[in-house]
Amino acid sequence: MSVTTRSDLELVDAHRGGDRMAFDELVRRHGDRLWAVALRTLRHREDAADAVQEALVSAYRRIDGYRGEASVSAWLHRIVVNVCIDRIRRERVRPTVPWPERDVPARGPDPVQDLTTRLAVGDALALLPIEQRVAVVLVDVQGYPVAEVAAILQVPPGTVKSRCARGRARLAVLLGHLRGVGT
Repeated sequence: MSVTTRSDLELVDAHRGGDRMAFDELVRRHGDRLWAVALRTLRHREDAADAVQEALVSAYRRIDGYRGEASVSAWLHRIVVNVCIDRIRRERVRPTVPWPERDVPARGPDPVQDLTTRLAVGDALALLPIEQRVAVVLVDVQGYPVAEVAAILQVPPGTVKSRCARGRARLAVLLGHLRGVGT
């Protein structure tokens, strides 16, 4: 059976059995979403790259500890989120830097205003407590279902919902000045 046709669980088993290509396929399947979560959470390309690399090395080394209680995707995301949270806690005093313009595609009639809005949202997200920021990024930015986020964060779905609600309420206050912009 080809590596690309195996399920995630089959790839985990193949990796455990010594198939070097199996883990590479897991990274190929999930790497983009892991990167997106790290980038939105950490807001710095270099930090996100380091976090994803650290998380994947950790997953590679700890794959024997994967028990199958959550999907492989949720397990990998949990490792990335934990690495991101650890980095944020270690570097709380580091000043934030806006996302480079190339990371912010222009959508709409006024690309400058769109970029300004995106930067304001990014700055506001950075002000949220990490638990709320991660929940909002996973649910609202990345579009994960609440149940999957609950599995990733290893908390009840109600906790994810309340973190999102509190984060959204805080964002509404922080971004209230944007109401009516561009209308």
